[in-house]
Amino acid sequence: MIARINQHTVHSASVEDRQQLANLVHFGALIHRHLDWRTPLDWIGQQPFLCASYMGNLLAALACPPDPPGVAWIRLFAVSAGQSSDPLWHDLWTAALVQLRKINGSVHVAAIPLQNWFSHLLAASSFTTDHSVVVLTWDDHQLPQAYSNSSLTLRPMVLDDIPAVEKIDIAAFGGVWQNSQACLEIAFRQSALATVADLDGSLVGYQISTATQMGGHLARLAVLPEFQGQGIGYALVYDTLTQFERRGGRSVTVNTQNINTTSLKLYQKAGFRLTGEEYPVYEFFS
Repeated sequence: MIARINQHTVHSASVEDRQQLANLVHFGALIHRHLDWRTPLDWIGQQPFLCASYMGNLLAALACPPDPPGVAWIRLFAVSAGQSSDPLWHDLWTAALVQLRKINGSVHVAAIPLQNWFSHLLAASSFTTDHSVVVLTWDDHQLPQAYSNSSLTLRPMVLDDIPAVEKIDIAAFGGVWQNSQACLEIAFRQSALATVADLDGSLVGYQISTATQMGGHLARLAVLPEFQGQGIGYALVYDTLTQFERRGGRSVTVNTQNINTTSLKLYQKAGFRLTGEEYPVYEFFS
């Protein structure tokens, strides 16, 4: 796909663009990167991943391929030095919408901007926000009360668990918060701790955590809806905190939505506290 818009061309990213894209991601003047298990360059070959170029020079790039189907996050938007973000965003986003409508028919795209300049671009393109992601931390070194259930077994996750983990994830999360099996496998391979909850021989929950300089980050936690409210999520959180504390971790962080009262109560019961960090979730529907 190649389309001339104003003084630059918009085309789908290819392996030939990899070096220029790498330079843009690392040295661009304006960069939005989604907090992702994959690097921006890992999305090359999936659509929409679009570049704006002029006379062979890469000016900007936008990646928002759906994964899983119907769920599209803005994985990357980057602009090179000396360029105006507004027209480049407009042209790339317009072209991306065309591709998304061909792929899915309806469009649902989300982004969590960490910088004001990107928030302004999203708002100008009819993205709206009605909730935020908040950050909590556990750093008092006082473990919460242990949870005991003789029918529940927690064990390390193995690769063969991923298909069952995906089913738990799909059942527990809605909309843009679901992860594909491929993404969950990448998350598992990058994890510092990954645990499944087995209840009477069936997997009913899981957690995936990464290591940080201060300890760990509880990146993903889910329990099948029909088993929620039975202490399984709490048991997974307690086990995760225990393991990081044994490793000498000084703190553990976790993110959740400010409207997810169930998760907030769970984490606060386990000793987490809100840090005050809050990031709006922007969404586009068409």
